[in-house]
Amino acid sequence: MKYKCISTAIVSLVFHSFSYAQKIDIDKALDHAAKQTSVMLLEVEKAKDPAKPELVSPRTLDEGELKLVASRDWTSGFFPGVLWYLSEYTGSKEWEKQAKKFTAEIEREKTNGGTHDMGFKIYCSVGNGYRLTADRHYKDVIIESAKTLSGRFNPRTGVMRSWDHSSDKWINPVIIDNMMNLELLFAATKLTGDSSFYKIAVSHANTTMKNHFRPDYSSYHVLDYDPETGAVLKKNTHQGYSHESSWSRGQAWALYGYAMCFRETKDPQYLKQSENIANFILKHKRLPKDMVPYSDFDAPNIPNEARDASAAAVIASGLYELSLYSKQGKRLRKAADKIMKSLTTKYTAAPGQAKGFILLHSTGAAPSKSEVDVPLSYADYYYLEALLRKKNLEEGKPVVQL
Repeated sequence: MKYKCISTAIVSLVFHSFSYAQKIDIDKALDHAAKQTSVMLLEVEKAKDPAKPELVSPRTLDEGELKLVASRDWTSGFFPGVLWYLSEYTGSKEWEKQAKKFTAEIEREKTNGGTHDMGFKIYCSVGNGYRLTADRHYKDVIIESAKTLSGRFNPRTGVMRSWDHSSDKWINPVIIDNMMNLELLFAATKLTGDSSFYKIAVSHANTTMKNHFRPDYSSYHVLDYDPETGAVLKKNTHQGYSHESSWSRGQAWALYGYAMCFRETKDPQYLKQSENIANFILKHKRLPKDMVPYSDFDAPNIPNEARDASAAAVIASGLYELSLYSKQGKRLRKAADKIMKSLTTKYTAAPGQAKGFILLHSTGAAPSKSEVDVPLSYADYYYLEALLRKKNLEEGKPVVQL
């Protein structure tokens, strides 16, 4: 009996230790994010150059200096999105004021037809603004942006073209990141009743699911399509280690994108796809114990490779949503919690440091030595989104608030 009691106590201790290990002080993390972002607002003003008024939004640190980008940059909408999330969390009119100010600098992108990144730029900024304020002006911007994005759809390929650059490499490139821009199209159908946006999103998701994935549910980064026949010409990876490697953020975009597509369509094939991608990530032998992936699952110098906190943040946010729909929900949520525990305790900037960025140790494109082991605005955006999703889960509120 004595040994049984000791054994039971040990099991109980282990259980409670594991539970404690996953516990996250969400409010503390969000308060830290708010303090950092207050620093960022000051640093943005310092970094502005009157000779370059087009530079409006923070992207990263370049040799320790804050790098601002123009609205046309694919990352321009993330900082306004961070401000909207802080407005949502705090209920503060001051955060809302700042969010509106920075969002206004991005709205001109609604007619920029030269990019597929309309969702990243407009939906993360204006979309959150509309969700939180119901401002009719924001609604109009979303609809116009969706019309512009739809112009990149080719019915012969069944997908929207991603890049207009690098014509020496690809004729009609489509990247896995583009899955994230479909949410803008789904929103436009709900706002207008026009199903053409919805149909384009579904076609793109279906064609990507057919062509972009390997048998183990890892994804290529870039596919090149023949614009006349729709035939796949190349399967490449541009920001990852090699064409046959699994670039971590690409897997994150895919997991998140198909969970979102299931939410919008209730098509079970999207749920299954997101679950399979999640299993590829979570069961991968090269996923570190803290669950913050290296920049590529097949990078040659693991464990001496850069991590990508941005991929981890996207994965965690996607897992929180996927956990709502999947029979594996408890396991997926536990995995997301473990990722967020790592990010909140080991990957955040010290108070007042990093020019106000929240997360450290993200990687943009390791092969070209671009933005390696630096803060990135989109890491902060999806980190805050994941924190708010977890908070809503624990409070019994809708995790995805449309």
